[in-house]
Amino acid sequence: MVRPRVFFDITVDGTPLGRFIFELYSDSAPKTTENFRALCTGEKGLSSVSEHPLYYKNSIIHRSIRDFMIQGGDFTRRNGTGGESIYGNVFADEDLSRPLNSEGLLCMANKGPNTNGSQFFITLRDCPHLSGKHVVFGKVIQGYEDVIKRLAQVPVDEKDRPKTLITIANCGELELRSKNTLGGYQSCSIGFYHIRAMLTSTS
Repeated sequence: MVRPRVFFDITVDGTPLGRFIFELYSDSAPKTTENFRALCTGEKGLSSVSEHPLYYKNSIIHRSIRDFMIQGGDFTRRNGTGGESIYGNVFADEDLSRPLNSEGLLCMANKGPNTNGSQFFITLRDCPHLSGKHVVFGKVIQGYEDVIKRLAQVPVDEKDRPKTLITIANCGELELRSKNTLGGYQSCSIGFYHIRAMLTSTS
């Protein structure tokens, strides 16, 4: 099975910082990875629940705890209290057996068992106390050292909110091609997905 790969292009206070790329564990958490993949492309259009675009583009990293994790994915309220999945509000946990035992793991944030929506976090170290409580559904395969570690240095307030706006300026899926960089992957046409989402929103 070829695992999907998706990317985030990050800006800090409007200044481009760089791109990082995830490989998604579609073999062990297919529903979770499909949710994340579709939120990266925006292909689902508007939510029937909140009427927000189901899209990570222009959402923010709203929480950062040094030497622990960074968190984002709240595209409805942008403060850590919102977000939703492509399946409705929330969906059930999948594989909880994969441990949070290294940096660069992509995990679902939740409010308890079976409350997965769109919020995610990326580990900055091993987090054994969270193993069995959060679905690990991917890992950073490019951009950890030069992008994510720099994000983790952005000053935060007393509630771990970045003092400078960190934005997912663009995001999408990488498609597999036979002779390209990134092990045969290249960017899909993000414009197509954006237009498709806009057409859905006006229909």
